[in-house]
Amino acid sequence: MLEFVKAGGWLMLPILLCSVIALAIVLERFWTLRRQRIAPDNLVETVWQWARQGQLDGRRIKALQESSPLGRILAAGLANRHHSREIMKESIEDVGRHVVHQLSRYLNTLGTIAAIAPLLGLLGTVLGMIDVFAVITTQGVGDPTQLAGGISKALITTAAGLSVAIPSLIFYRYFRGLLDSLVVSMEEEALKMVEVLEGERERTEDPSE
Repeated sequence: MLEFVKAGGWLMLPILLCSVIALAIVLERFWTLRRQRIAPDNLVETVWQWARQGQLDGRRIKALQESSPLGRILAAGLANRHHSREIMKESIEDVGRHVVHQLSRYLNTLGTIAAIAPLLGLLGTVLGMIDVFAVITTQGVGDPTQLAGGISKALITTAAGLSVAIPSLIFYRYFRGLLDSLVVSMEEEALKMVEVLEGERERTEDPSE
């Protein structure tokens, strides 16, 4: 492996650095973007039970806020549950934007690595071919071993750059799709909570019940 890196020249160092960063981001995102951690099941049902039993106090809302990203969004709506539906939705949307921004952390870096890794490999190819032509200019083409170093550098850096870029792009697209799915799910849960609270408010305010 070390010989492989040496043969690729100094451009192998930034390519290897990109691979390490990309791997760290992929592992971190797999751990962070777990659906059960982002949007636990039955969270709205739990809030509805609290509302039915008159247990929606500050302590429970704070615990909900700290439990998960979805809990943070729901807590924003609960904090304004005594206001109009529009104010509740606005508070949910405001917090939701911050939550989505946090959940998309590092994805731009992963996308950048997917874009620049093949360019680094291409740069290595160009530098390798420059070395080849420099040897040809000074020594001719009689000794193929003199050309091997430049050709090897060109091929190795290209292969290394693509080896980093391809999986980085795959995981970048995967995490983007996963994040979009989680955002839609959280939006649905938040709207469900608003409807539940509106229904509960109408029930308590209706004197016929």
